[in-house]
Amino acid sequence: QVQLVESGGGLVQAGGSLRLSCTASGLTFSNYRMGWFRQAPGKEREFVASITSTTYTTSYAHSVKGRFTISRDNAKNTVYLQMNSLTAEDTAVYYCAARTEYGTIWNYWGKGTLVTVSS
Repeated sequence: QVQLVESGGGLVQAGGSLRLSCTASGLTFSNYRMGWFRQAPGKEREFVASITSTTYTTSYAHSVKGRFTISRDNAKNTVYLQMNSLTAEDTAVYYCAARTEYGTIWNYWGKGTLVTVSS
């Protein structure tokens, strides 16, 4: 059974930083592209960042580029999201997801971790 478990969310002041972690089990982590998504209150879930399985190529949403950094440690089955210069607009539930490199659908999802940025 595949599980993705996020951690690291919380309350932070505007301008502050947080690092999210997502640890995977039940899959061969190094075979999967990993991503972070978020859903703010009253809004649809949106893509934040992704990182490929072995070349570690990254991709970011325009709204977070230059502020957020995605990374992974295949030995620890963990993907990270370092978030800097946070604003109130970054308040959301952040979800970790995994998909195969050649697929188009994100196959597995975590339950999310809440990030609240106070202004």
